[in-house]
Amino acid sequence: MTEEYQTPKDRAYVNTLLNAAPQESAAFMNLKHTAERADGVIPVKYRELMSVAVALTTQCAYCIESHIQNAVKAGATREEIAETVFIAAALRAGGAVGNGLMAMRLFDEVSPAKQ
Repeated sequence: MTEEYQTPKDRAYVNTLLNAAPQESAAFMNLKHTAERADGVIPVKYRELMSVAVALTTQCAYCIESHIQNAVKAGATREEIAETVFIAAALRAGGAVGNGLMAMRLFDEVSPAKQ
């Protein structure tokens, strides 16, 4: 059993992963490059702040690191990153509440005594 899981050493496997599924990785990389393009209507800084928010909610450490670096290069401030953190946190919590509504309905659907 391994002593560590997600580690920067994993980056050595990027080409291994990409080469093991070339068609899928090409499609993924095209989507990634398209989403991160500089010539879109949404400015790069805002694209990167959105990417930081998504990376925080998906808890992808590599994505967080990469998009923080990109956001700073695009001019994001510490305060913008901090606000992004809390916006992402609020939406993540909101998702739990939204799913909680479904949980209440599902409870009612299977409960013999509706509460």
